Amino acid sequence: MARLTKAHRELAASDPAMAELIERIGPWSVDHRRRGIAKPDAYGALLRTVVGQQISTKAAFSIYSRLLGLYGGETPTPEQLLASSEEELRGVGLSGRKVSYIRDLAQHVLDGELELHRLGELSDEEVIEEIVAVRGFGRWSAEMFLMFHLERPDVFSGGDLGLRNAIARLYGMDEPPTPTEATEIAERWRPHRTLAAVYLWESLSNAPVE
Repeated sequence: MARLTKAHRELAASDPAMAELIERIGPWSVDHRRRGIAKPDAYGALLRTVVGQQISTKAAFSIYSRLLGLYGGETPTPEQLLASSEEELRGVGLSGRKVSYIRDLAQHVLDGELELHRLGELSDEEVIEEIVAVRGFGRWSAEMFLMFHLERPDVFSGGDLGLRNAIARLYGMDEPPTPTEATEIAERWRPHRTLAAVYLWESLSNAPVE
């Protein structure tokens, strides 16, 4: 088993409850959370985020795979996506609303309104501002992009219900904290909030047997 990194040790030292979680789950990372899925380019990452909104991970993987299947298994370029008919795109399982969202993303990239190559140079909040300007992308989508594509180490999504449920379980709360409360709780995990989030998500599927 891989050894704990400096970030793991510092995160564990910041919170006894998190230390117990790290001890139980072992060394974990953003790469583990991807479950072996190859890291796409920035455009592909945003495209996948739209597909995965408000559906299960399993359903998102299936729909995204079928979408790529329209283009020979590769991430479609913005031009290819815009050239596809709504019927083709809905045929892979996308809703009409999500079809409009991915087309808006493609158009923003083609028009130069979303300069993907520059996002890595921006601060976290600047990246969020750029992404939420695209229709269909809220703060959660931008935070997932920061965590899993740009691999920023100190991002937390207080609005993520899974994280809030995991926090409630971690601390024995009667109900999940509000988004604001979750964000305040996460302050104790700086500057490793992304790693903390990965452990919290994993704890939901790696719960101890009672």
